[in-house]
Amino acid sequence: MKKPPAPEALYLPDVESHTSDGHYGRMIAGAKAAGFAPPGIWHLFAFKPRMTDALAAFTHEVMRGPSPLSAGMRELIAAYTSRRNACVF
Repeated sequence: MKKPPAPEALYLPDVESHTSDGHYGRMIAGAKAAGFAPPGIWHLFAFKPRMTDALAAFTHEVMRGPSPLSAGMRELIAAYTSRRNACVF
């Protein structure tokens, strides 16, 4: 499996170096242990979980909530949009 390119730095050293034992902190640690660079948004979610809970809930509802589009189609649209924006999805 080909590794995706490393995401660009957030230029927020306090956010990127913050360690967390919460959900996103564990995801970051797992990605790093597997040799992958975690997406920058995970660092933000791990840094201020209470402040980002609403964004995570919103994203989950958009991607997994009731919709005339299947979850797979929504993922495909998100992947296509990210690629068009030269953003690692």
